[in-house]
Amino acid sequence: MESFRDVEQDVRQSIERVRGSVEAVIEGKPEVVRLTLTVLLAEGHLLIEDVPGVGKTMLAKALARSIDCSVRRIQFTPDLLPSDITGVSIWDQQRRDFEFKPGAIFAQVVIGDEINRASPKTQSALLESMEERQVTIDGHTYELPSPFMVVATQNPVEMEGTYPLPEAQRDRFMARVSIGYPSPDAELQMLDVHGGVNPLDDLQPVAHADEILKLIEAVRGVHVADPVRRYAVDLVAATRTHPDLRLGASPRATLHLLRAAKASAALSGRDYALPDDVQALAVAVLAHRLLPTAQAQLNRRTAEQVVHEILQRTPVPSATPQQTGYGLGRGEPAYGQQPPRRL
Repeated sequence: MESFRDVEQDVRQSIERVRGSVEAVIEGKPEVVRLTLTVLLAEGHLLIEDVPGVGKTMLAKALARSIDCSVRRIQFTPDLLPSDITGVSIWDQQRRDFEFKPGAIFAQVVIGDEINRASPKTQSALLESMEERQVTIDGHTYELPSPFMVVATQNPVEMEGTYPLPEAQRDRFMARVSIGYPSPDAELQMLDVHGGVNPLDDLQPVAHADEILKLIEAVRGVHVADPVRRYAVDLVAATRTHPDLRLGASPRATLHLLRAAKASAALSGRDYALPDDVQALAVAVLAHRLLPTAQAQLNRRTAEQVVHEILQRTPVPSATPQQTGYGLGRGEPAYGQQPPRRL
């Protein structure tokens, strides 16, 4: 397996091409595009949750079209069946045997539009594929293509005819992002760009699936020092004992936080992760997995506010100034404890 340093230049060039391609469609939201690319390189899945009309599906389509790989879009509706997603075995009269017809999940980038409109039974069809990257039908297991990423969207304010995602389903998503409304300048520029033509029509692939796989392999080799690992564990453990939460983050959340931190370090051109990488991603990775208590909800306390509070209370490991240039092949920095940083 190639190290990050071996493909560092390729990482920057490929990611910058994909980033530029997506930002040409999503105006004025560079932090959202960065998080999307972070999840892609960390082998995770992304949940885009926001009000209608802010570009949730546009972001998912822009990412899919920027990468030369197979793409499927699933419009989730109440009458959608699990077999529509995973596939079904059909009896072949000529062969006198069952033939498997793959469903929409058999693609490298799967766009699930309005995922909370499907029934819980249909939503559960994604559980095995998102976690184990395989589908089991009639006792046979079929591997999904690689890279594999699910980008799902949902509207949190539109509750009529929807089925909230269960905790097990939300836990499969590495991160949740809200796009939010654009600034007046970005919205004005959007009118110029989107007013006459659809920018997706002119979007061409700028990276191949093989390149993405190579980058994913390199991100796996990004170094994470023991104090940074401990910091991630402390943050997640704090959610399990916080008085405002009745459900904390799972061990899967710790793993997702660590993987995302490594991908974020790679996007910053580093082959080592810092506590700053963990801090920057904590809200996006942890908040959607947490359930506030009834009292916290009455007090209008959100999961995001709780995560920010935990970040302020948890001591942050710090490297000594003369050892901050850590990289592969260099000496590991000596971490000490410092007070929590004010975010």
